[in-house]
Amino acid sequence: MQETITHKLTAEFTPHYLDVEDESHGHNVAEGAESHFKVVLASPVFAGMRAVKRHQQVYGVLSEELAGSVHALALHLYTPEEWDDKGIAPKSPACLGGSKNDK
Repeated sequence: MQETITHKLTAEFTPHYLDVEDESHGHNVAEGAESHFKVVLASPVFAGMRAVKRHQQVYGVLSEELAGSVHALALHLYTPEEWDDKGIAPKSPACLGGSKNDK
């Protein structure tokens, strides 16, 4: 799944920078599940777009994956200039255990 996401985003956005990280291991999922991902993407396509529109663009490209096995997608989306100024994306928060902690 990580390879599929990387391929689709590369084909659509011609990234200045792209990192797709499988964070499933840090969540309450079956071993080997590929369901939680963090995407850091800098693309000239995002120039002039607000954050919501950037997210919508990525969701559109990954709609099949989001309708299937991908449960969570943390998106950090930048223009090349924004990325060059920032150079680092926020860390993902720790999983709180999901429904196993519901009372």
